[in-house]
Amino acid sequence: MNNIQTVVLDRDGVINFDSPDYILSPEQWLPIPGSLEAIAKLKAAGKQVTVCSNQSALGRGMIKQTTFDDIQAKMIAETEKVGGRFDYIAYCPHGPDDGCVCRKPLPGMLLDTFQVLDIQDKKTVVMVGDSYRDVQAAHAAGIDAILVSSGYGDADKIFEKSKVLMPSIQMFANLGEAVGTLIEEKTL
Repeated sequence: MNNIQTVVLDRDGVINFDSPDYILSPEQWLPIPGSLEAIAKLKAAGKQVTVCSNQSALGRGMIKQTTFDDIQAKMIAETEKVGGRFDYIAYCPHGPDDGCVCRKPLPGMLLDTFQVLDIQDKKTVVMVGDSYRDVQAAHAAGIDAILVSSGYGDADKIFEKSKVLMPSIQMFANLGEAVGTLIEEKTL
């Protein structure tokens, strides 16, 4: 992973605390300690940082688009306050039964991101997620993945299942630890 130029992040469970009941208001969007600073470190190192996130609360009618936009605006503003920035943000508003091609574990959002950012070499991209579907989407898109255990799922089970798909996958406690380790090892 020593030639990584783009880091694709899942949102809930990687950047901010997740909830099994969805993030439905800007007040519920709370960054995981160190995550925003990790994004700033990536940007300072000259990397592209993107987000690809399933947001089925929209398709399920649990949240209005304007409220979702307010949540995204809060994430962007809080990230910019510490020197971070996103190069592109993609999200899938569909539910699991809507038959879309963008919802992870399908690779649609990732492929869209590659096109928008004109990424030609997939070996320069890594996905950071907290779920098996993040790893599946990365695998389907032809890129490597890293797991963080800061989501609300059973991280050990997710890691074991993911190692079958990607034997060399690594897991870190959170985004800050993952980025810190990668930058210290100069593998980015």
